[in-house]
Amino acid sequence: MTKILIIDDEVKIRTLLSRIISLEGYEVIQADSIKTGIKQIKQQAPNIVLCDVYLPDGNGVSAVPELKNLLPNGEIIMLTAHGNIADGVQSIKNGAYDYLTKGDDNQRIIPLIANVSEKISMQKKGSIAESVINKEYSFDSIKGQSTALLFAVNMAQKAAPTNATILLTGETGTGKEVFASAIHAASTRANGSFVAVNCSALSSELLESEMFGYKAGAFTGAIKDKKGLFEQADGGTIFLDEIGEMPTALQVKLLRILETGEFISVGDTLSKRIDARVIAATNKNLKELVAKGDFREDLYYRISVFTIELPPLRERGNDIVALAHTFIDGFSSKMNKPIKSIDEKFFDILKNYSWPGNIRELRNVLERAMIIASDDELIVKDLPLDLQMSQSTNINWGELAAVEKAHICKMLQYTNGNKTEAARLMKIGLTTLYRKIEEYGISTS
Repeated sequence: MTKILIIDDEVKIRTLLSRIISLEGYEVIQADSIKTGIKQIKQQAPNIVLCDVYLPDGNGVSAVPELKNLLPNGEIIMLTAHGNIADGVQSIKNGAYDYLTKGDDNQRIIPLIANVSEKISMQKKGSIAESVINKEYSFDSIKGQSTALLFAVNMAQKAAPTNATILLTGETGTGKEVFASAIHAASTRANGSFVAVNCSALSSELLESEMFGYKAGAFTGAIKDKKGLFEQADGGTIFLDEIGEMPTALQVKLLRILETGEFISVGDTLSKRIDARVIAATNKNLKELVAKGDFREDLYYRISVFTIELPPLRERGNDIVALAHTFIDGFSSKMNKPIKSIDEKFFDILKNYSWPGNIRELRNVLERAMIIASDDELIVKDLPLDLQMSQSTNINWGELAAVEKAHICKMLQYTNGNKTEAARLMKIGLTTLYRKIEEYGISTS
């Protein structure tokens, strides 16, 4: 369980934050000063620290490097007073992850903590990116027999044994990372590391230090040298997801690596050489970004040596059913909930839905359906309301409201009251979930 320390000398604020955060399933401890906070860190080893700027025994911004040094694998989030955004900005320069403005950012608290918690969890696996065991993925793991999919698989199989840079394009959720993993596993680099990084997940400064590493002393909080993701991928493959979101300043460094295999870590003066294959992916039209000046033209031509377009799920026909069976079998085993029959209308809705979120959305829908299912059969009412409504011309709004209320109650029961996880499973915003809980009078105590 993620453990969170709140350092604030205002009792009411500490109590309020503690209540909000603990209701989401996190363990919360408190401190009223920097000294007490340091003591709690040494004794309790929290994962995340929420720290006020102005404390009785010092300034929280100035204390960030010391707190960060005590928590090398944790993160600091600063709490700034209204009108003191400069404090928040300076705290990030000192090593904090982010900052919240008291009173104005109440809706950001839980989502931000959830993001930080996920980042820390990924770091425990090795880095902010996920290192994948090569043999877990192959082209056999790509399910489907549609013409569009088989064409993409055939293209990927031809490119895999080469060292060519590959660009995977297609809508969000079409399985670009699965394809990248399969290409790596079928390449001559299969025994090397496969490192994946989402270029849209971090700020420009953090992304640069994560990708290229840094020297000790490069910035406040950099207490020792750190290898970047490219070094970790040396001899293997690095997967750059959402490359269209990469800041233009970093595009220059990426172009240099692609052309020379060399880069310079943050704070260093000497260049390093690595041999890592690059597979990039985007759901954006890079040519349009080039025309707007948001993406370098020379980099575009360098990464698009071999482009593979992944088809959206709505164009894959009966692949939807094959994928659904795969996901249902997986969730059935994971939840120890065997499914003996599936209503034919259940599959009819799946086949006729447009799937804007593609495979990822299908997986989420089936995970929720498995949770909702009352027995060993999947029926239409186990599907989310938007899918049920997409096939209905006569909508009974009263009945749908009752179904939605029951749906929310089951999700909260399944997640043990963790609203952040329940909102994720239901694919709605956390604030929307809170509104519906209040609207339906659902007890969460």
